[in-house]
Amino acid sequence: MNSIKIFNDKVVRSVWNQDEEIWYFSIIDVVALLTEQSNYQSARNYWKVLKYRLLKEGNETVTKCNQLKLLSEDGKMRLTDVAHTEQLFRLIQSIPSPKAEPFKLWLAEVGSERLDEMHDPEISIDRALENYLNLGYSENWINQRLKSIEIRKELTDEWKRVGIKKGSQFATLTDIITKTWSGNTTKEYKILKGLKKENLRDNMTNTELILNMLAEASTKDISQSIQPKNLIESKKVAKQGGDVAKVARLSLEAKTGRKVVSSMNAQNSLDTEEENK
Repeated sequence: MNSIKIFNDKVVRSVWNQDEEIWYFSIIDVVALLTEQSNYQSARNYWKVLKYRLLKEGNETVTKCNQLKLLSEDGKMRLTDVAHTEQLFRLIQSIPSPKAEPFKLWLAEVGSERLDEMHDPEISIDRALENYLNLGYSENWINQRLKSIEIRKELTDEWKRVGIKKGSQFATLTDIITKTWSGNTTKEYKILKGLKKENLRDNMTNTELILNMLAEASTKDISQSIQPKNLIESKKVAKQGGDVAKVARLSLEAKTGRKVVSSMNAQNSLDTEEENK
């Protein structure tokens, strides 16, 4: 989940890693903020020199920093050095700046917010609702999206109970469900909608979201009924769950004469709704 964090009116790009349950922050953005560099190139140069010095000192912090694709100034997704909170605290110690202490407090607040959300999921839902409204989504679509998050969580909880591992195994089962009901793998679906790193569900129409929810809810219910014992058996369950939504999709398409799965993404849909008002 990509996000923008604001510190003293400055942008800090960040990514939430669901599997690790930690935030990753753009090192360049943090360097620019703490050193008051006028542009990203100056911040990149500062980080390059700092990285070289830390490596010479034998500091392993920088060698363990990940690279993730973040939205750059030119509007493209580019690999960017990122660090989690612990790594940032270490880097901040090497950057003489009066802004360091407030920034540490800000990072602590970000972590505290996430802990609050983990203990009280309703807080996370409220924040998600506010974010979607700010992005211009309709309340009807938002209600469907939030419900899809709940259904997805129930399905992944069932997969965890079976012993399915996060990451590649979750992705494999998700692909089977998506391919079965929509005719596209997750990657093919994103290509169809012209997406890159964007979230596929955030760019589904109401009908697509509903059918995807039906597929995932059916997969969860069938799994609880059949009690699969491993990944191989869960793949068969995923296919069965996807088939339920596929039947619904084909029936709807036969009655409307229109394809459900389309290249229409969230922004196109919002623009069309505005034009029709």
